[in-house]
Amino acid sequence: MILLIKLLVILLKILAIVVPLLLSVAYLTLVERKILGAMQKRRGPNVVGFMGLLQPLADGAKLILKETVLPSAANKFIFIFAPALTFLLSLISWAVIPLNDSTVLVDLNLGILYIFAISSLGVYGIIISGWASNSRYAFLGGLRSAAQMVSYEVSIGLILINVLLFVGSLNLTEIVLWQQDNIWLGVPLFPIFIMFFISSLAETNRPPFDLPEAEAELVAGYSVEYSAAGFALFFIGEYANIIMMSSLSVVLFLGGWGSPFGLVLDYPIFWFSVKLCLVLFLFVWVRAAFPRYRYDQLMRLGWKVFLPLSLGFVIFTATVLYLLNGLPF
Repeated sequence: MILLIKLLVILLKILAIVVPLLLSVAYLTLVERKILGAMQKRRGPNVVGFMGLLQPLADGAKLILKETVLPSAANKFIFIFAPALTFLLSLISWAVIPLNDSTVLVDLNLGILYIFAISSLGVYGIIISGWASNSRYAFLGGLRSAAQMVSYEVSIGLILINVLLFVGSLNLTEIVLWQQDNIWLGVPLFPIFIMFFISSLAETNRPPFDLPEAEAELVAGYSVEYSAAGFALFFIGEYANIIMMSSLSVVLFLGGWGSPFGLVLDYPIFWFSVKLCLVLFLFVWVRAAFPRYRYDQLMRLGWKVFLPLSLGFVIFTATVLYLLNGLPF
């Protein structure tokens, strides 16, 4: 009986994370289309519901109710499994994201490594979808995505080492508490924060790095053969990853749930949400402002610019901290 109650409590905690996340994904798409419409001097969604507020629900219902088309030449089991894997991995990353000092599903001491491991697995869902579709466009999109995500995970890993050197812990809650006691890491590590944000764009296949699903060459890339629920799962997975990387930016560099400028306002989830919305706005703004990179430019940026820069910052940060007061560990 006690075990059953514990399982029920864990299930309720998981639902308390997943349900708001899915609602956030739905309305992030609406906000993105509204912001893009304003930047491009058009209205955006404004017909379904008051000010278009029911548009995400209408889009979701349309995708769920549509007929699922399975290509005759596809490997059907893997074809169906790939979007489900992508969707699942986008959800389980949230287990270690702290919204305040007590609101986190699992307070792992190796929280950053956990997120890094899950993001590395995300490559598989995309590349096997490209292979299972038995389409040249999908296969090329899957290969592009695998190369792109692996390339920028290297620089992200080196960037996270700088945070480890400052704080001396991989626990996300301890990283936020350290910033509350000292300084937001986005200030001394501002160039690193910019590199992390750009790498997040590449890791989530967002413009201007949306080469895996480039409409001009690959129609829709790895998801070209997907429709209905399969496409919806890829779509939700992509936007859930965007919110997760934005949350990670807030936790690592912007003080997490801490209030800015020393304001004594005890609303931790409010401050976390405000910072998260600001980072998400940057994702949308970049999409509206910058043209798509060529693939050779994308790979050159990752391997010839970000990799040596992030490695150099690790050496520089370790040297400065050692000369000042010794490393924290």
